[in-house]
Amino acid sequence: MEHSYPKFTKEMKKTYTILVPNMAVMQFAILKAVMEHEGYKVEVLGNCGSEVAQLGLKYVHNDTCYPALLVIGQFLDALNSGKYDLDHTALLITQTGGGCRASNYIHLLRKALVRAGYPQIPVASLNFSGLEKDSGFQLSLSVIRQLLAAVYYGDMLVALRAQTMPYEVNPGETEAMTQKWLDYICDNIRQGTGYSFRDMKKTMPKIAADFATIPVRRVPKVRVGVVGEIYVKYSPLGNNDLENFLASQDCEVNLPGLMGFLQYCIYNMGETARLYGGSWAEKHVPDLLLKILAGPEKAMADALKSNGYHAPLPFHELVKLADGIIGTGDKMGEGWLLTAEMIELVQSGYENIVCAQPFGCLPNHICGKGMINKIRALYPEANITPIDYDPSATRVNQENRIKLMLAVARERLPKAVPVEETQQEATGREKLRRAEKTPA
Repeated sequence: MEHSYPKFTKEMKKTYTILVPNMAVMQFAILKAVMEHEGYKVEVLGNCGSEVAQLGLKYVHNDTCYPALLVIGQFLDALNSGKYDLDHTALLITQTGGGCRASNYIHLLRKALVRAGYPQIPVASLNFSGLEKDSGFQLSLSVIRQLLAAVYYGDMLVALRAQTMPYEVNPGETEAMTQKWLDYICDNIRQGTGYSFRDMKKTMPKIAADFATIPVRRVPKVRVGVVGEIYVKYSPLGNNDLENFLASQDCEVNLPGLMGFLQYCIYNMGETARLYGGSWAEKHVPDLLLKILAGPEKAMADALKSNGYHAPLPFHELVKLADGIIGTGDKMGEGWLLTAEMIELVQSGYENIVCAQPFGCLPNHICGKGMINKIRALYPEANITPIDYDPSATRVNQENRIKLMLAVARERLPKAVPVEETQQEATGREKLRRAEKTPA
């Protein structure tokens, strides 16, 4: 007999705390503000460590994918902590739809909750695919617009922080600037403003210009791109804090934005109809949605470029990078996007790439590790290392493999030579000069 699992209802919105597993840290911080604006009480989980994976292994079959183990383990670890009223706590999990097993996490989680002694905990679904139709957590057009703004703003802050911090003259300034703008964006969204395209178009240049005032010294550093399955690509829990490890090795890190994955999912809906048959709407509505998303995408790129920062390719150009290498019909998991992102990184000067490979994600291995030789043949400068993430893989082994890649990268690094002062450096120097002249 099938178990009757509790549902998250609209009435629970007022009295329940919703726990959210952390993935893309910056974007999820803004997502939290979106949900708070809608009247939800939310906490994004930060509990990490090997015990989280072990707890997941205890309640989920060990043949399931590593991200599922971690997400479920993180939820159970939080429920075990004693910090929450278990009769007024709910969990929120995303469902991508399509062929990814992530769409089934919600069922694995519900079974794990029963086995762990928490049968009363409801699970809500965040998805754009019409799954879990009877959930009390519904996405209105306003919420969708706010969520998209959260992703755009988050992607931009991640890019600015990553391209500024390794070169800052005064340690800590970049982190403070990032927090300043993150607080500003979140405060605006909680008040119901700042998320329209017009708002983003006005705010993004201000953010980039403010970061450009930070004094920096642009000396040659190893530039590393990070790609892979979406969870281990972004989640500090999933990739053993990869971003901070690379920063500790004096690298500049390029983490392609989360919006690219959302555009990829929309594009694939139209591509499915074109390849296998479908209505006019199924073929062309996704293209219309992508054109709408291209507006804020261009605003962000223009803001970055005009202030001396690298901007990612627009999505319609990213799709072309897969031509002749991998078919756009390859759309399970990260599919063709994973290959295209590696090529974009190499072409943009981030030829040193960590490809994060979680256990149990077959599409990711095919479109990531499986395409490395092809990419190396086309781009001999590509220095790509696939790193396996699973419960048995040790952090030391992972970091040693990355260090070997970085050793090769450093051998290729040009010698540090005096460079012409950039506009960003000049702005920062002028800022310091004015501060020194100002009486205390």
